[in-house]
Amino acid sequence: MIMKIKLNNFESEIFITRKRTNKNTYIRIKEDLNIYVTTNYFTSDKNIFCLIQDNKSSVLKMLEKQLKKNQKEAIFTYLGKKYSLVYTNLKTVTILEDKLLIDKEIDLNKWLLKQAQIIFQDQLYKMYQIFPLKIPYPSLTIRKMKTRWGVCNIKAKKITLNLELIKKDLKYLDYVIIHELSHLIYPNHQKEFWLLVSQTIPNYKELRKELNSYE
Repeated sequence: MIMKIKLNNFESEIFITRKRTNKNTYIRIKEDLNIYVTTNYFTSDKNIFCLIQDNKSSVLKMLEKQLKKNQKEAIFTYLGKKYSLVYTNLKTVTILEDKLLIDKEIDLNKWLLKQAQIIFQDQLYKMYQIFPLKIPYPSLTIRKMKTRWGVCNIKAKKITLNLELIKKDLKYLDYVIIHELSHLIYPNHQKEFWLLVSQTIPNYKELRKELNSYE
């Protein structure tokens, strides 16, 4: 029997999983906006239905939170442009004017990393070619970072770029690359450091401000 419940504007199905080891009852909301309950064998369907009704306000908050998350994830930003995500069975990724078509079996995060490895390496090479001073060509690492757009390891001659830059216009990526290349000359942000950055990126202040306000 399929259990359904209507809470304000939400109409959800209730899926129940019973486990011997469960002493308590847990309620979760998944991407499909249905209610998933994990409980023990002694909790009846009727008790579960009543439990959800008794905790209506909390369940509604969970539903609204998941709905907002779904809406946010449906919009995909790539190289500074927003696309609507459309899942297909095409076994590939296709970028149209305002849509990104992706096979539902493809891991979007892995695809993004693969694109970043290509694009970031290309831009690093381009920025290195126009960098005003002679420096060793650095190795490149890409990973997600919470507080930095880039990091320079002077001793190892390596720069690390934030994967999130793949969502931004290339001008921001170029600025971060020049910023980190400049650290191979000046470890700190002294006056000479910013003068060196400005030789390649004259509007670095504007770009830095925009990046720091990015969410």
